[in-house]
Amino acid sequence: MRRWHHACLAAWIVLYGSVAAHAAQQSAGIPKLNAAQLAKAIDQLIDKRLAQEKISPSPLADDAEFMRRAYLDITGVIPSWQKAAEFIDSQDPNKRARLIDELLADPKYGRHFADVWKQLTFPLTSTARRYPDEPYRQWLTAKFNANTPWDKMVYEWLTATGSQDKNGAVTYFLANGTIDQITDSVTKQFLGVQLQCAQCHNHPFTNWKRDEYWGMAAFFMKVRPERTKRGQTASVTEVSKGKPKLPVSAKQVPAKFLQGAEPKLDPNKPYRPVLAEWITSPNNPYFAKAMVNRMWGQFFGRGIVHPVDDMHEGNPPTNPELLTLLAEQFKANGFDLHYLIRAICQTKAYQRTSKPAGNNKDDKLFYSHMAVKVMTPEMLYDSLQSVMGNNRPPVNRGKKPRPGNSARDQFAIFFRTDEGIDPTEYSAGIPQALRLMNSGELNRNSAMLDEILKSTSEPAEVLDRLFLGTLSRRPTANEKQKFLGYIEQKADNARDGYRDVLWVLLNTSEFTLNH
Repeated sequence: MRRWHHACLAAWIVLYGSVAAHAAQQSAGIPKLNAAQLAKAIDQLIDKRLAQEKISPSPLADDAEFMRRAYLDITGVIPSWQKAAEFIDSQDPNKRARLIDELLADPKYGRHFADVWKQLTFPLTSTARRYPDEPYRQWLTAKFNANTPWDKMVYEWLTATGSQDKNGAVTYFLANGTIDQITDSVTKQFLGVQLQCAQCHNHPFTNWKRDEYWGMAAFFMKVRPERTKRGQTASVTEVSKGKPKLPVSAKQVPAKFLQGAEPKLDPNKPYRPVLAEWITSPNNPYFAKAMVNRMWGQFFGRGIVHPVDDMHEGNPPTNPELLTLLAEQFKANGFDLHYLIRAICQTKAYQRTSKPAGNNKDDKLFYSHMAVKVMTPEMLYDSLQSVMGNNRPPVNRGKKPRPGNSARDQFAIFFRTDEGIDPTEYSAGIPQALRLMNSGELNRNSAMLDEILKSTSEPAEVLDRLFLGTLSRRPTANEKQKFLGYIEQKADNARDGYRDVLWVLLNTSEFTLNH
C-alpha cells in the first residue's frame, strides 16, 4: 500500500503541470506534500525547464557557501565563527536540513522578516515618519516568530484598529494614510498587482480598469487615521459617518473585489473585514501566488514573475507550473511560511553554487545557479555588529538623527536603495563605500577579535577564525600565505596586524554580498 501511494505521488509530481490547467482542478484532490517532497517536485520542474532551454545547472554549493546564504536569507545576519566552524566540520549527512530548522526557530528570523515587510509597507515619506515605527516592527517580529499562518496574519493586519501602542499593526494605515496610498499598497503587497496606474484612467498596458481601482479603494472609505496628539498615541478607527479626503482622481463606485464580485456591505459595519476575508481566502486567484512569488524572489533574487509585485497576463511567469505548484501547496499546508521556506531551502536549485558553470553564465531566468544578492542595509549593519560588538558600525553623521531612531535605523536610511531596485544589482555608491572604509568604528578593536585572541595566540588559528567570522569560510592556501606573511611583519604588535586583516575582510565585496 505504501509503495502504491509513493508511486502515485511520484506520478502526480511528474504530471503536475497537466493537472494544474484550471483553478477548479487545482483545488480538488491534490496530494498534500511535506517540505521535502515539495522540494523534490520543485527541482523536477526546474530541471525540466533547464533541459528544455538546454542550460546546464551549476553544482551544489559547498557547506560554507550554503551556510552563509541560509543564515543571511533566513535570519538576516552572518553566523559567528564558532557556528561556522561547527557546521563546516560536522559530518552529519542531514546537517543542511537541520540548519534550516534551527534558523527558522531563531528569534532573528522574525526580526529579519519584520525588516523586509516594514520596508515594503512603511514608506519613507514625511507623513509616515511622523509615527514611530517600533510598535510596527515589534508586531511584525512577534507574528513571524510565532509562525502565524499567512492568511491569519494578513487578515489581522488589514482589519487593525485601535491605538498604535496597543496594536502595532495600525501603523500600516497610519503610514499609508490616504485612500489611494493604502489601496496601492494593499493590492501591490498582498495581491502582487500594481493597480496604481489605473487610479486616473484605465491601465495602458494591462486590463486593469479605473472602476476596478476605485472599487477596491471603496473598502477603505471608512478608515480614519488619527494623528498623534500631545499625551496620546496615534490610532485608526473605522466610522460610518463623514466623508474621507479623496484625491482629485477619485471616482465613486460600489466596493468590488478586483475582477470579482460586488459584495453586499452593511453601511453600519466595517468594510475591511469583508475585503480581508476575500483577500486571504484559498479561492482568491491572487493571494497565494503573490506570496509564494515574493518569497521565491526574496530567496533567489528574482521572482517566477518579475517584478514580484507586477503579476498580470502581459508579464507571464518563467515557469507557470512551478508557480502553480508552490501556490497550491502553500494553501494545502495552511499558508505556513516555515513550510514554504523549508521547502525552498531544501531544493537543489537553492543549494546550487552562485558560480556559473557550463553555458549558464547569462541565465537569469531559470535558476541554473544562485544569483548573487546585495545585503540589505539591515543585514549589513547586523553582520558588522556581530563582528564589532559594542563598537557600532558607521552611521550617517551628516544628518541629525531623529528622536527615537536607533543607530541601526540611521545606518539603514543612509544605505537604503530606491524601491524596486533589483536585489542582484549593486546600487550603493561611493559615499557608502567610503563610509565603510574610512569609518573610525571599523578601525577600532572588535569584540570578535578580542574573543578570538583570548582563545588562541596561534597566528594560523586566529586567521582561520577571522575568516570564519566574516566570510564564513576558512582562508585558501594562497590567502593564508599572504596574510600570515603580513602578520609576521607586524610581530611587534600582532593585534594591529590582525585589526588590519579584519579591516580588509570587512571591506571586501565578498563580505557585503549574499552569494
